[in-house]
Amino acid sequence: MRPVNLIPAGERPGERKPMRGGPLAYIVVGALVLALVGVTLLVVTGNQISDSKAEISKLQSKKAVADARVATLTGYTQFHSVREQRLATITSLADSRFDWERVMRELALVLPGDVWLTNLSGSANPEAIPDGAANLALRASIPGPALELVGCARSQEAVAGFVQALKDVDGVTRVGIQSSAIGNESGSAASSGAATSSTCKTRNFIAQFQMVAAFDAAPVSKETDAAEVEAAAAAATAEAAATTASTGSSEGAAE
Repeated sequence: MRPVNLIPAGERPGERKPMRGGPLAYIVVGALVLALVGVTLLVVTGNQISDSKAEISKLQSKKAVADARVATLTGYTQFHSVREQRLATITSLADSRFDWERVMRELALVLPGDVWLTNLSGSANPEAIPDGAANLALRASIPGPALELVGCARSQEAVAGFVQALKDVDGVTRVGIQSSAIGNESGSAASSGAATSSTCKTRNFIAQFQMVAAFDAAPVSKETDAAEVEAAAAAATAEAAATTASTGSSEGAAE
């Protein structure tokens, strides 16, 4: 008689159990996994968005605090701007002022013993004419500061030496001679300037000159006070008087 196994095929030991649900179960599980991943990504993204919004709010709060602090410091900023503007103005004025005192002091030092001045004036520009200035025609061609010098010298060689001495004054860029007459040439010398004097020409060998020393490189404004120039010129003339006085007495002895 043929034996028959009454144990169901799915429960028999040592044999492969057949799939009860089919492929549908795997599809459902895959869908659930995908849904779980999507939900996780959505939650993570939502959390990141919330964190970013919180950071934005925090930064906006900090910005509001910083703006309030800047508003309280606006007065200091304005004060600093005003200070810088005033400093620039003062620096510009200081740079634009011409040091006439130094020029006159150096002129007194380089003035030779055989040269004496009868008229000395300085101006920052041709339009600023000090009282009693020589007002030489050569001055009009110099736009910047210049000295107008009228006087006498023992000879024409002394005049040339004085021109070279003037070039040693700090800032002098050129020296122009409007006239230099000796002996019987006094008429032409006197007619070439508006404020000349023939009293210094006491001998035929004495040369009377008119010259202008220019300071072309000096940055001087047109508002430079002519009174300052006149005061410096008076001080320099008084200082040079001691030097020229001894020269005049020696001339008389030589004659």
